[in-house]
Amino acid sequence: MTELRNEMDSDLDQNYSLNSNADPKNMQELTIYVQNLLQNVQDKFQTMSDQIITRIDDMGNRIDDLEKSIADLMNQAGIEGQGPEK
Repeated sequence: MTELRNEMDSDLDQNYSLNSNADPKNMQELTIYVQNLLQNVQDKFQTMSDQIITRIDDMGNRIDDLEKSIADLMNQAGIEGQGPEK
């Protein structure tokens, strides 16, 4: 999580800072600058969203594998899946 936050901070510093060379000179340049800025933010958000979804999918796969391993161990031990008691 810290790694992701550091990456975001670095990208913000590199891509979104206003320096003397990037100052828009007129309304058209300002419009283009803002459009580019918003596109960069949208792209970064999409990338982070994709990474989160991938991590959630990976966690789901790990849980499935863990459940299968537990079921296999129970079968090997001679304990059948009994489900919750009523």
